[in-house]
Amino acid sequence: MRATVMYGAGDVRVESVPDATLVEPTDALVVVTRAAICGSDLWPYKSMPEIEGGRRMGHEFIGVVEAAGDEVRTVAAGDVVVAPFVWSDGTCVFCREGLQTSCLHGGRYGFDGVDGGQGEAVRVPQADGTLVRLPVDRDDALMPSLLTLSDVMATGHHAALAADVGPGKTVAVVGDGAVGLCGVLAARRLGAEQVILLGRHPDRVAVAREFGATDVVSERGEEASARVRELTGGLGADCVLECVGLEQSVVTALGAVRPGGAVGRVGVPQQETIPAGLPTFMDNVTISGGPAPARAYIEELLPDVLDGKIEPGRVFDRSGPLDEVPDGYRAMNDREALKVLIEL
Repeated sequence: MRATVMYGAGDVRVESVPDATLVEPTDALVVVTRAAICGSDLWPYKSMPEIEGGRRMGHEFIGVVEAAGDEVRTVAAGDVVVAPFVWSDGTCVFCREGLQTSCLHGGRYGFDGVDGGQGEAVRVPQADGTLVRLPVDRDDALMPSLLTLSDVMATGHHAALAADVGPGKTVAVVGDGAVGLCGVLAARRLGAEQVILLGRHPDRVAVAREFGATDVVSERGEEASARVRELTGGLGADCVLECVGLEQSVVTALGAVRPGGAVGRVGVPQQETIPAGLPTFMDNVTISGGPAPARAYIEELLPDVLDGKIEPGRVFDRSGPLDEVPDGYRAMNDREALKVLIEL
């Protein structure tokens, strides 16, 4: 089969790899019909050292179950399924608490002999605890939005929950990437009254407006934080969603939150420490977040996608076949594309 392999920074190839097959009785074999390039894939694209043999890429995919192991009970051959971006058993103490990203028996796609999502097929370990069956055909028009449930919509929702978004609250979203835009959508879905997007790309701002952003701040750094405070009566936002992960974006988020407010961090951190420790401590600011347990959120968000109440698939602004994935990485890295949909 063919799959995406990264050999080092800027070196992404689509090439032949061993066919995905069942290994454990708890596995499912999924033929991929839709996949995506994630913003987090750009971090190794920018900086990964050369690796002999390369690294299999991708963790967002929808597909059709081709075969299931003898112990799999919740999906069967022919089912259309969405896979959260990590696999989990669904039974350990953390899975039962809704924290599948910390599953004691889980893992990540593309590592330890598990296929990456940007390929023709994937062996999905712990299929019962991982895969969610979709009540649609494989080519349903909702596929782009359903695909976001594997990661970016679930991550935007996680950021909103971590920041304690609720009815009537003021929210600032730092970052106009796919996760930030989904954070806008999640905040409005949870009842936020004012949602301020910190971003400056006109096409992304347009999507944010469609998703419910009430204000847009194009400034950066301290000027951005000051503008958020100005838009919130001088106090700062009740809730801030940090959806980038760079030090400057974290500083901006912490400067935009009001005393007693909360910051939900879902941007993959690119530094070891959290800045502004003393001021946020003195202001009783809650800092929370981490990788989203997408499996915990899919069934909650799915009805709104199926009913058309939310359309997170709008974050995809480019699509193409598997062979165009290397150019998709380049386009996203060069800000020519927001998020790329892979059609197989």
